[in-house]
Amino acid sequence: MTAAILRAGARTFLSVRKHRNYRLFFSGQVISNIGTWMQRVAQAWLVLSLTHSPFAVGILALCQFLPFTLFSLVAGVVVDRLDAWRTVISTQFTQMLLASTIAVIALSGVAQPWHVYVIAALMGLVQVLDAPSRQSLTFRMVGPAELPNAISLNSGVFNGARIFGPALGGVLIAAAGAGVCFAVNAASYLAVLAGLLLMRPQEFHSVERRERPRTLYAGLKEGVLFARHDEQIWLMLTLVFVMSTFCLNFNVLLPVLAKQTLHSGPQVFGLLSGIFGVGALIGALVSAHVSRATVGTTAIGSAGFALCELLIAPLRTTSVIALLLFLGGVCFTTWSSNSNSLIQLASPDHLRGRLIGIYFFAFAGTGTLGGILSGWLTAAGGTELSFAVAGIAGVSMSLYVWLRSRAVPLVEEGVTA
Repeated sequence: MTAAILRAGARTFLSVRKHRNYRLFFSGQVISNIGTWMQRVAQAWLVLSLTHSPFAVGILALCQFLPFTLFSLVAGVVVDRLDAWRTVISTQFTQMLLASTIAVIALSGVAQPWHVYVIAALMGLVQVLDAPSRQSLTFRMVGPAELPNAISLNSGVFNGARIFGPALGGVLIAAAGAGVCFAVNAASYLAVLAGLLLMRPQEFHSVERRERPRTLYAGLKEGVLFARHDEQIWLMLTLVFVMSTFCLNFNVLLPVLAKQTLHSGPQVFGLLSGIFGVGALIGALVSAHVSRATVGTTAIGSAGFALCELLIAPLRTTSVIALLLFLGGVCFTTWSSNSNSLIQLASPDHLRGRLIGIYFFAFAGTGTLGGILSGWLTAAGGTELSFAVAGIAGVSMSLYVWLRSRAVPLVEEGVTA
């Protein structure tokens, strides 16, 4: 039994075990992502406390995601022209400075909603370049064979931080205020920067280089045309676009669900976010162990995630909502990590940055519209209406993708680790 568990663990953490550079990256992200989630819940709670308006939390989402809407497509072209390792070092350092700034403002007791909005927008602007650069760096660290495993582990780190980040954030907000969460996040960037600086660039996986397009527009056009004519990539992008627009607005819905629907405080908000993170972590570890991405599995995961939201809509019982959020977390990392892997594995080396940029436009750029939509729906009909609309849209799109994948032969690239 012990030997079987060890073998399963070795397979699940294959990329960590085989690649020193990824091991350093992984270790830094474990610490940094906890701080990131603390800042996210602190921002939402601070804005809600200052304004007492769910629509204001929707405006916060607008500030966070508008940079992705405006610039993520172009960012992918830029990433194809830059060194991913150096770019990630620069973006992580900049985010540390921004987190330090909002910490000082909040701890000094002068925070206003516009302060939070401006920092959130600047963070989003940096993340536009950071997100596709980290994905490209992951490919350089592990290569195509372990890419599905590494992407799932990245999702595990990010979503596993939901367990500790929001829970710890809720406790710190109640005990000392949101400013402490911002300060902890600023300090957490030191871990990821240390890991990046200790890497050995000569061990990175080599990639094919081609002549750069003359203009950003020409480069973007080349990436969009490739995505449009590749059935697998286009299906995944369409699914991610719908799911992200309608279903991934927890930054708006969960604080309102906790405070207004369940009539609770920041501890319940942190608890619900953390329970979703537990499910997301388990889903990521399962995906990492399987190390094989398919369109069918992706559609099943997105349908399960949307169905959980649909079932949450009429509920008022915290324990049942928590259970559904746990199951939704398992489904979330199933479809999100699989869709990411399928797009990257189908991408030529010279277009990977651009196609990742398009993916992040679909995944995060739609947060602008989605945040406003969720805020408006919640103001009009409570979290009941928002969760119901999200569930119906997600289940419908998942069914379409599943049926389409059966009608058209696809190259479902699961590279077995």
